[in-house]
Amino acid sequence: MRKTIRKYTDRPVDDGLLNQLLERACRASNTGNMQTYSVVVTRDMEQKKRLSPAHFNQPMVLQAPVVLTFCADYNRFSHWCRLRQAEPCYDNLQSLVGAGIDAMLVAQEFATAAEEAGLGLCFLGTTTYNAQEICEVLRLPRLVVPVTTITLGWPAENPELQDRLPLDGIVHHEQYADYTDADIDRIYAEKEALESSKRFIEENGKQTLAQVFTEVRYTREGCETFSEKFRDALVRQGFVK
Repeated sequence: MRKTIRKYTDRPVDDGLLNQLLERACRASNTGNMQTYSVVVTRDMEQKKRLSPAHFNQPMVLQAPVVLTFCADYNRFSHWCRLRQAEPCYDNLQSLVGAGIDAMLVAQEFATAAEEAGLGLCFLGTTTYNAQEICEVLRLPRLVVPVTTITLGWPAENPELQDRLPLDGIVHHEQYADYTDADIDRIYAEKEALESSKRFIEENGKQTLAQVFTEVRYTREGCETFSEKFRDALVRQGFVK
């Protein structure tokens, strides 16, 4: 059972081990065996300081020995095509989605391998919030855009497992079965009954846990703002017009 690790010891991550993990990660399934992804490894503290604001200055960005940014990348493949008298046609949404999926598959395979080796990590969802800022810090060229970031190191904490919805609330058989009100009550009952959930409600002055999500954590204004920022980044990087 994986745990999100946000605190790390001072022990460095050996280059040899990191390369082993990356080698395994790059064996992940991908579209057409084109490997339309890249990974930017950040160890330098000054560079991490430049990245940190794009991740809302979360402490683990500076504390982790290694920060890895996983990118959808059609730059390299398109360059190869042109050198081989083939005209690439990948400046479009379909290509972005495929490359983004491939990059996430690599990131997840890396995470699995890293945890098996005893390392701890945290996926940063902030990557697409401030994609253009990350593009600038990492000097990502046209047709390259970041999709997720992993902070990596040896764990300095052992947190409790986070709650998850029951399997029958996630898995559908043969066709999607939409949810009744009773289904929703049952699926979310355990989550809503957690002491941590009750604390979130009280601390934020809300009546329900759902209100904490929609009115505090992931508001319409925030979602629309970051959606527009990400779209702007995709235009600048050449994936959408």
